Amino acid sequence: MKPKIYLLCGLLCDATVWQHQAAALAPYFDVETFSFRGFDDLTAMAEHVLAQDSVPFVLAGHSMGARAALEICRLAPQRVEKLILFDTGVHPLKKGETEKRADLVQAAKQYGMPHLIAHWLLPMLAGHHHRQPEIVEPLSEMVLRHTHDDFAKQIRALLNRPDAAAVLRAIRCPLLLGTGELDTWSPVEQHQEMQQIAPHAKLSVFPSAGHMAPFETPHVVNRTLLEWLLPQAVSISTLQTNA
Repeated sequence: MKPKIYLLCGLLCDATVWQHQAAALAPYFDVETFSFRGFDDLTAMAEHVLAQDSVPFVLAGHSMGARAALEICRLAPQRVEKLILFDTGVHPLKKGETEKRADLVQAAKQYGMPHLIAHWLLPMLAGHHHRQPEIVEPLSEMVLRHTHDDFAKQIRALLNRPDAAAVLRAIRCPLLLGTGELDTWSPVEQHQEMQQIAPHAKLSVFPSAGHMAPFETPHVVNRTLLEWLLPQAVSISTLQTNA
């Protein structure tokens, strides 16, 4: 039986954002992806994931999904065998964040969800990816599958998030941190601060990627995941490829 790995999606994200990693991990893991449409609370997100099974699992979260992953670690640390946190943070609300997020929610209500493509999604991506339809179009379609109500609820969850530094500090399982080199929302420096809180963590920076790193630079992210999760398997695969 393959070990389980749960991939948790972020704000306005679904399985699209993890699709390349799910495919790369499938030969080695029983992969399940969780998105959180309709949820307005991080604890409820965590409880939803924990209710799926009673066995231990590897846990990966992207953005808001990483916040939910940390909540899982708070509720049931014994269930998490390895933890992966991408493009995220552990800090409480920053100055001005409430107003900034509220403005986006109001704009989405007034102008419709397509407004968020130009004013939320594209600024999350590395600038050079704006001209790559193979990146922009699937992510835009992903955002538009959500409603304004979905957006408002997930924003509420983020605005009510706890300071998760203590949870991160208490983590004892293997921990991988990663972020896009060009992620301006969850920048490299923020992840370096997280590594200072959890010094046993490995930190990877994905070149040329923004906040949606798993979808923007999938080959780099996949390689990082496989080398960290399955170093022996990757080494053997490399030897076979080069033979």
